[in-house]
Amino acid sequence: MSEQQPPAVSVIMPVLNEERHLRTSVRHILEQDYAGELEVVIALGPSTDRTDEIAAELVREDPRVHTVPNPTGRTPAALNAAIKASRHPIVVRVDGHGMLSPNYIATAVRLLDETGAQNVGGIMHAEGENAWEQAVAAAMTSKIGVGNAAFHTGGAAAPAETVYLGVFRREALEQQGGYNEEFIRAQDWELNFRIREAGGLIWFSPELKVSYRPRPSVKALAKQYKDYGRWRHVVARYHQGSINLRYLAAPTAVVAIAAGLVVGAAVTPWGLVVPAGYLAAITAGSVPAGKGLPLKARAQIPVALATMHMSWGFGFLTSPRSLAKKVIASRREPVRAG
Repeated sequence: MSEQQPPAVSVIMPVLNEERHLRTSVRHILEQDYAGELEVVIALGPSTDRTDEIAAELVREDPRVHTVPNPTGRTPAALNAAIKASRHPIVVRVDGHGMLSPNYIATAVRLLDETGAQNVGGIMHAEGENAWEQAVAAAMTSKIGVGNAAFHTGGAAAPAETVYLGVFRREALEQQGGYNEEFIRAQDWELNFRIREAGGLIWFSPELKVSYRPRPSVKALAKQYKDYGRWRHVVARYHQGSINLRYLAAPTAVVAIAAGLVVGAAVTPWGLVVPAGYLAAITAGSVPAGKGLPLKARAQIPVALATMHMSWGFGFLTSPRSLAKKVIASRREPVRAG
């Protein structure tokens, strides 16, 4: 890749009901400090808000913005449709509620060149716009909330199993045939798994940062994390050996707390020690996580933590084997160059 002539970049965006953030997200893309050619391809799901109207306005306002339909509303189908409609050698994935830092694309292109990686990604930097979202952001960027996941909490640049969003060489996407559309969630992990199995490098760098807007309510956060847990169990069944103790923490906590409540109610009050201990732990852990936030936001961090942990654990425990079997049946073997 030449510094004199930066490669042209396609930014692909799967969107569904993103009226709150879509315009701002696209603005962060179009205002990138990048000298190369740029296009934005927005894959439109069947939104019930003003997303389509805002996307049409963006197309009229800037010739670099295009849209393609995604009638299924599913993220991997949207990504594949946008990839097919795009044309440049570097493909940047951005979600409709993600805000790229000003030099994100330039830094990612440099890292692809320096590392030889097929995909690079960085930190999912959660930022809230009100007290609840600030509480969720604090939970999502703390180790008590998400463990030692580097793309949430940061870490040294290094090879990785997967990364947040991703900046790909088009040749890697085309070689693997794009995303597996059976993976409604965890499609990033599955694609990056195939890239790695084919000999490609996935690279994490804290130099890359995307500001992320958290879910706006307890209900929305619970659904998000239930889906995360459900699909993480699918991944574990899809690729045996991919599970570790961090992923088992939340389902173990759900089982222990449920057992403690039952024992406490039916046998002895001593059973309540487990749920009480959990509440004490997340309350204590919320203190450093909420440093510098307003009191109203700090007070809601334990609620955000409990919602994330319990929903993730419940989703993992209730993930049906039939879903994993369906996904395993769609397995794509990694495709090596040549």
